[in-house]
Amino acid sequence: MARRIAAGAAYGGGSIGLIGAAAVGVLLAEVQLAKRQVGGGIAPVPPSADGRYGVAFAGPADPLQLGLLGDSTAAGQGVRRAGQTPGALLASGLAAVSERPVDLRNVAQPGARSDDLERQVSLLLADASRPPDVCVIMIGANDVTHRMPATQSVRCLTTAVRRLRTAGAEVVVGTCPDLGTIEPVYQPLRWLARRVSRQLAAAQTIGSVEQGGRTVSLGDLLGPEFEANPRELFGPDNYHPSAEGYATAAMAVLPTLCAALGLWPESERLDGARRADMLPVAKAASQAAKEAGTEVTGARAPWALLKQRRRRRLPAATEPHPQPEPHGEPRELPANRPARQGPAAPPGSGPAID
Repeated sequence: MARRIAAGAAYGGGSIGLIGAAAVGVLLAEVQLAKRQVGGGIAPVPPSADGRYGVAFAGPADPLQLGLLGDSTAAGQGVRRAGQTPGALLASGLAAVSERPVDLRNVAQPGARSDDLERQVSLLLADASRPPDVCVIMIGANDVTHRMPATQSVRCLTTAVRRLRTAGAEVVVGTCPDLGTIEPVYQPLRWLARRVSRQLAAAQTIGSVEQGGRTVSLGDLLGPEFEANPRELFGPDNYHPSAEGYATAAMAVLPTLCAALGLWPESERLDGARRADMLPVAKAASQAAKEAGTEVTGARAPWALLKQRRRRRLPAATEPHPQPEPHGEPRELPANRPARQGPAAPPGSGPAID
């Protein structure tokens, strides 16, 4: 199914149906019930985390340019401090590994679907002082909830990946999260949400890898912690992640982000201990969608490298250091935002870089 969706996206196919008409009545009733419970709280407006991280590493080398695109997950909706957003966590981690400052530019928009990526890419490339070195895209959840045709969703994503790669940026895509982990969603809607989410994630992987990007499966936002502790890892609106949830997601994306920039050497041999495998792209995408935190990287067509990287402990996240505007005036930041320590890594995360 993922291959059919990706092929339809590439060759202009239409939407691919996933359920029969007989189930529509039951599902509509479940949707209305979920709507009354999901989002019952108030999600804070995402704090701006744009700025420079790792200022202590300032040296002769230019700062790395990190771009973040996508929906509310990429924007960090659900937390109140800039240092708790995935952009700040990734920028801090990237600065620590590279020992270089990192300039973060986040153009993600809460509520965005994949058809908004064209605008976001244009904004990122137009406003950046220089093209980004690497970009992270987190998108897909709103495509599912708003019933956007999967082929259209993947087509928009692959176009965005292609534009960023053409501009010289490495691209890491956090694929569609597993919406079946949202606690207030009941059966059979939970089963359908999981099925559709995973199919879209697999199709996103195929399209992104074929354009030269890398993907990381967000699945249930990277770990059984979400199903085991939904009250702890979901935010106050029962839909967006909490600070601990974002830390869990960032911890899984960071190793792939660093690998895309070649910040540590990678063995060309498969490591069975880390469950690395070489599979056809479609099979690798399907396998990755089933297991959160799995990276898929293009190899020799039509093959892809499937890799389970060891989760690593995130460095302490700090608030962004304000950067001067082009006219020389400092960028205004909200008052009373002292530097803070990032959330502790979830149990089981290793301190070593893989």
